[in-house]
This record gives sequence, C-alpha cells and structure tokens, in this order.
Amino acid sequence: MRFGTIGAGTVAQAIAGHLVTAGHEVTLSNSRGPETLLDVVTRLGPLARAGTVKEAAAADMVFLAVTWPQVGNALSGLSSWDGRILVDTTNSGFAPPAVEDLGVETSSEFVAQRAPGARVVKAFNTLYAQYIAADPRHAEGRQLLFHAGDDDAAKADFRAVFDGIGFAPVDAGSLREGGRLMQVGAVLSALHAVKLD
Repeated sequence: MRFGTIGAGTVAQAIAGHLVTAGHEVTLSNSRGPETLLDVVTRLGPLARAGTVKEAAAADMVFLAVTWPQVGNALSGLSSWDGRILVDTTNSGFAPPAVEDLGVETSSEFVAQRAPGARVVKAFNTLYAQYIAADPRHAEGRQLLFHAGDDDAAKADFRAVFDGIGFAPVDAGSLREGGRLMQVGAVLSALHAVKLD
C-alpha cells in the first residue's frame, strides 16, 4: 500500500515517521511545493519523498493534515478519488468556517463532500501531536487511536496498518456519530489513554 500526505506539518511528519519506520513508502506534499520539503524527507529517510499534492493524493491511503481553514484549498482540484482512502486528521475547533454554518453535522462530513469518491476515515484528531509522534507502545499498553468512518473496509485497512505500527485502534462509529464524539470539546477529544496489554 502506498501512502501520501496533504500537508507536511507536525502531524503529517509524525504519521509519516511511523509509516517509514514500518517499511512503507510515503509521499509528503504541501501547498508550497516539493522543493520546500527536502530537509523533511531527508530526515525521514529513503522511503519518504516529496511530491506535489496531486502526486500524494494518488496514493492508496492519503492523510489530510492541514489546518481547518486550509481544507477547501487543499482538496480543490482533486476531483476524483476512485475509492482511495482519505484519512481526515483535521480539527474544525473554533476556526472559520464553522461546521454548523456549512450545513453539515461534522467536519469529516464536510471533508467527504469535498473529496468525491474518497472513503473517508476520521483519525488522529483526538491526539496531541506529541502523542502521535511518540512510540505508541508503552510499558502499560498501547496508545488508543480512535477512528470513525462510513466504509467498513476502509476502516479495516486503516486499523490493520496502525495496529501493525503499534497503536490500539478503536472504532468510534460513523462519520456522523463517531465524528461528533471526536470533535474538539467532545468526549474523545484530547483523550490520551492506553489499552492495557
């Protein structure tokens, strides 16, 4: 499976770091162009490469890791996803545009509307970046990783990848119901817990 990131900040680099360590190839992208990511991919190692947003979005599993106000621009021009998995790591928080002003229930439903044909999985937004970047295996157990989505096969693929990396994935439900639980201020937001082994 090939992986890509739309956005190359702290969260994207943390996820890419885990994927590269596990032996996966990752294409990182940002709005400024591949040449601005040379230091990042050099640090991550030979399995990481810099690419355009379109190149990163062509991967089998793509991580949307931009700030909430950038979501629309980040997804513009990527009109057909053909069933590829888009993992939405964003948090709408209190930054405009407000989700309730967009006529949707959750931020990931907003993302899904702007990524036609994508199988959207919401994940990583409940964790602070340092918990994403750290080794998910602890002496007490494994870092819980909540995720939500409407496509069971996409969620199963996501779980398989990140269970293999060492996280303990927990299915929170659909984009609507699970997404509500995972939004900023909701019950799963910033819940940093481990599954006891």
